[in-house]
Amino acid sequence: MMEVSPSSTVSFREFGCEQTLLSRPDGSASFVQGDTSVMAGVYGPAEVKVSKEIYDRATLEVLVHPKVGLPGVRERSQEQCVRETCEASLLLSLHPRSSLTLILQVLHDDGSLLSCFLNAACMALMDAGLSMSCLFCGVTCAISTDGEIITDPTAAQEKESRALMTFAIDSKEHRVMMSSTKGSFSVNELQQCIAVSQKASEKIFQFYRDSVRRRYSKNL
Repeated sequence: MMEVSPSSTVSFREFGCEQTLLSRPDGSASFVQGDTSVMAGVYGPAEVKVSKEIYDRATLEVLVHPKVGLPGVRERSQEQCVRETCEASLLLSLHPRSSLTLILQVLHDDGSLLSCFLNAACMALMDAGLSMSCLFCGVTCAISTDGEIITDPTAAQEKESRALMTFAIDSKEHRVMMSSTKGSFSVNELQQCIAVSQKASEKIFQFYRDSVRRRYSKNL
């Protein structure tokens, strides 16, 4: 992991998560970051269409549904980011010639939506009991006009920022699994945002552990 400069502070809005909310999917979860909230549902492994069949692994499809209206270019980009992250962590070779479908529904967007998608997706995959090589989480960083790095920015902070970055971090070695960037920034600022995200991911993985521990302590 890279070193975080002393001036960088890691702060998040309040987290919330609930698993097994929906009865029809094989796994489901809702994830809340401040006023941003997302619902995720996982279906499968199930039968796959012949045209989409892959002989040595499962086919993963990710669908993002906006709060209102039809999916557009932004949603397609988000789908690709989430799919690439999930494919890197899921052991898809255990389910050849089958399909997995992950559906993400936006309930409310107040910034850091892609990282909320990633966190909801990971919790839903855990709820479905799918084998994974590691867990992952999403961290969004915004760089303000005066160069300050803000983690988990709100929609207003995103609008005022000159650069916005979202990273998917794995739970084993805190490596970057996926990155999505927008705006203008230097190489040093990019490295600094990666370091901040790696440090911030520890808080999210701890939240995962606490959330699952609470859930199963109720069931015992």
